[in-house]
Amino acid sequence: METKIKIYGTERCHKTQYYKSFFESRKLNFSFYDVEENETHAEELRNLYTNRKLNFPSITIGEKKLRNPSEKDLNKWLSKLL
Repeated sequence: METKIKIYGTERCHKTQYYKSFFESRKLNFSFYDVEENETHAEELRNLYTNRKLNFPSITIGEKKLRNPSEKDLNKWLSKLL
């Protein structure tokens, strides 16, 4: 079973674009959820946090939630979860 990678962010956010490029350059499949263009995606992101804020970019790898992670943290979790 493949672990599902999701990026919650916006097209205008440079950090969101960085994460998209990060996964693309490693040939990892991911889904991008634009929280400005789609209220359902915004609600999914709010549900990840007890304060219900639109904390983006946020990445989920399976059940693990990462809020604006460093490349080092991202690599650490990818090696553990994939």
